[in-house]
Order: sequence, then C-alpha cells, then structure tokens
Amino acid sequence: MTIGDTLFDVVVVGGGPAGATAANDLARSGLKVALLDRAGRVKPCGGAVPPRLLKDFDIPDDLLVARVRSARIIAPSHRMIDMPIEGGFVGMVDRASFDPWLRRRAAASGAVLFRGAFLRIDRDDDGLPQVVYRASPAGGEEGAVRLRTKVVIGADGAMSQVARQEIPGRGHTKTVFAYHEIIRTPQLCDGLFDGTRCDIYYQGVISPDFYGWIFPHGDIVSVGVGSARKGFSLRKSVQTLRAAAGLTSCETLRREGAPIPARPLKTWDNGKDVILAGDAAGVVAPASGEGIYYAMSGGRLAAEAVHAFLVTGDPYCLAQARRRFMKAHGLVFGILGILQYVWYSSDARRERFVAMCANPDVQRLTWESYMNKELARSRPGVHLRILFHDIAHLLGMAKT
Repeated sequence: MTIGDTLFDVVVVGGGPAGATAANDLARSGLKVALLDRAGRVKPCGGAVPPRLLKDFDIPDDLLVARVRSARIIAPSHRMIDMPIEGGFVGMVDRASFDPWLRRRAAASGAVLFRGAFLRIDRDDDGLPQVVYRASPAGGEEGAVRLRTKVVIGADGAMSQVARQEIPGRGHTKTVFAYHEIIRTPQLCDGLFDGTRCDIYYQGVISPDFYGWIFPHGDIVSVGVGSARKGFSLRKSVQTLRAAAGLTSCETLRREGAPIPARPLKTWDNGKDVILAGDAAGVVAPASGEGIYYAMSGGRLAAEAVHAFLVTGDPYCLAQARRRFMKAHGLVFGILGILQYVWYSSDARRERFVAMCANPDVQRLTWESYMNKELARSRPGVHLRILFHDIAHLLGMAKT
C-alpha cells in the first residue's frame, strides 16, 4: 500500500536524536518530511548531555532530569578520584522521555510521523526511492506500506538496515554492546551514591575493555556497562556494579541493551539519494561512549546536506555531511580512540589512568573540552605539562 499519491521530499528512518533532529530541521525549512519510527523501544544510554547541546538544539531546561556537578572515577584498586566541574554542569536526560519529545517537536514543525518497522528501500519507475515498512508487528508483505520520496535519511541505529542495503562497501560494523538497568533512586544511602555525581568504574571485573557507569536521573538511576568482548556477561557485571555501589536492593524498573558503534563509517551516503546519521553513521565517541550530542550534530549536518541536494540536484552535496562532521570532531574522536586503546587495555594501565585524572590540569581541560565539544587550545603550556604527565604514567614513572 502506498500512502496516497504523496511524494515526500525526505523520509527519515529512525526517530532517535539524530533522525528527529534532521526531521525537525527539514520540516522547519518548509520541506515535506516523513519520520518513520519503530514504537516501544528505549535505547540504553547514560543520558549525559553538555550545556552546548541545550543551546545548539534549543532544548528546554525542563527536559533535564538532573544536573551533575562532578564525576567520580574508580580504579581497579578501588581508589576514587573526584573531578568537580568548576562553574558548570553535565545535564542528564532520560531517553524514555527525551526521544519522544524530539519526535513531537518534529511533528509540530510539520513532519508527518509514521509508526512501523523498516523493511527495505525499493525504487519506482522514475528511480525515486520508496521506503517500505511494516505498520503492525503481525503484518507481512501484504500489509507493507510504501512512502515515496526524493531522498532517504537512515538514522536507524548501529545495525542500520538502511546502511546494509544502500551504502557500498559498508561491511561489518564494529560495535560495543551496552546494557543498563534503570533502578529507583535510593532514598537512604551510605555515601556511595550521590544524585549530583556520575560514577565511572574503570575496572576489568566490570568491563574488560570499556567501563561501567552509575548516572543519576532524578527519581531514577542508570546503572550500566559496555563491552565488545564476546562471552562477557553484561548482566552479571551490572549486578557486580550495583553491589559495589550499595544499589542491589533498589527496585529495578526496566532493563535495556543495544549495540553502539565503535567508530564512524568511512562513507555515509550512496552517492545518489540515501544518507546516514547518528549511530547508523557511527558517530559515538570512543572511550567515553558519548553519542547524543554527536547524533544530533550529525542529524543536523545530514539535514543541511539533504537540503542542498534537493536545491541543486547534485548528489555530491550528500557527502559534505561526513566531511563537515569529521572536520569538526575528527581530531577529538582520534584522540579518544588512542586513549581507549592505550589506557583501557589492562587493569595496570587503568590504575595509572585514574591516577592521572587526579591532576587538576587534566580535570580542567577535560571538562572544558567536554562542555565546548572541541579540544581546549587556550593554554599550550598546560597541554605540554599534561603530555609529559601522561608519558610518565604510561611508562610507570609516576606515582599512582
């Protein structure tokens, strides 16, 4: 079944932060936009967002469920280092309410929201894409619905079916699997939990190649872990993490798991009429696993590339989204990738990494870079001190 004779300018597949941002931007520009989203799914996510996201994407403060004023990182030896945020905060959102709000905003801007599971992209006699989806869980090909369009944005997650079908040479996508449990915030605690602090566990027993987290969300808490190691039990790890933090007895409200990409894809478009955004494009920061800001940034760049393509008819415009994203964030992604490779490789190195984070210069530049979403460059002398400090820790020459 085709939705009448409607020809959409754009069909966005996936209504997470990337897809909903792209749909909202394009609808506001006056284009005819369809947003296809699969209902009933919440992505596991710590929910951390920098203040820059609120400003760049016009997000109201009341969507924040908590404001974090510090981070505590825990080493394999259980040594704890507190990293206060001077004059700022990290916002926390709950994806169960944040993502629907983004979709509602896109709809209010004029995007038409469709519910269903993406099946494939066909092309009509004119060569235009038709997004085929299943509107009901029990439906099959006989109940498939078609959305005719000029261009498609695939924002359908790390295991993107749009990318598998349309992006040449995509191949296997390396992923980290994330799992978290949403629990009720404890009313009484012994000091291990703080509703204004993020706790991050760099311990091999929690994750052999990533980390575990405890992030406050107001009335609830996200307790999670990520790992790319096959056979590693994430559920068991979360139970270990909850026990270490004194959260075992807290009520579990929901459990969620999903893959997250480990690196940006080399190509985001098919050179014709399909472009990727968000997790589908691989825009999750190495080492930290941060994805919301980068997903929304990628969604906006995809929208701008699509708009230029529709105006000019030149498919080359689609490739500009990745070029612009990597120009803005590629250096940060590269450095974080090296950080993860070097410091997450063993408990001995994790211990040194945590010790390194006690340095005030490291803390200050870490938060400046996070808040501004770019490397802080204002104090070259500080960077040089940090470089020598890092080398000393890597070689085991510094005290831990």
